[in-house]
Amino acid sequence: MAVITSIEPQVKDKARCSIYIDGVFYCGIKLEVAIKYRLKSGMEIEKSKLDEIQLETEKSQALDKAMTHLSASMKTKKQMRDFLAKKGYTEAVIAYVLCKLEEYKFVDDYAYCRAYVQSVKGKGKRALECDLIKRGAEAAAISAALGETEEDVSEAVRVLEKYLRGKPCVQANLYKGMKYLLSKGYGYDTARAALEKFGEINEDN
Repeated sequence: MAVITSIEPQVKDKARCSIYIDGVFYCGIKLEVAIKYRLKSGMEIEKSKLDEIQLETEKSQALDKAMTHLSASMKTKKQMRDFLAKKGYTEAVIAYVLCKLEEYKFVDDYAYCRAYVQSVKGKGKRALECDLIKRGAEAAAISAALGETEEDVSEAVRVLEKYLRGKPCVQANLYKGMKYLLSKGYGYDTARAALEKFGEINEDN
């Protein structure tokens, strides 16, 4: 059994309060709901009961907030989970919202990964993979999206052309250009193919 150690009005939303369990923030809830269920400091309560209360009273509002957040741009499932958690929703509410978002196809990690890969220029597959991992996309979705994508040699040439602009195409600069493309996440074969447009690198040096 947990103990509600504090119930404090939220600064950004006076109609809501933050509930602390054993001194640690647990969830946010409407003040009227807290009053309805007679929640108060010092009260012993099962965390599962608070989950039930929030799910019953705030799942629709949580879904609305999630939809508003999604209206600006696509999000991964993890990004939505993190957003809802920061809003003070319990796992029960988060699970409900994510289930609905997936059901309606508003959250789809595979679609997110495909769109990201198609929109980002100047990066190789390794760099794109790192970006998607940072955004919390599921591993299977990342693998599927990148598996359908071929690195664009012409794009790598443009990246290298910009890097070498104003520099003579001597071995030292070509070698640096090769390293630059690799640092951008391009595969070795793609980098070599792009480099051939500017000269042949002598790897024995």
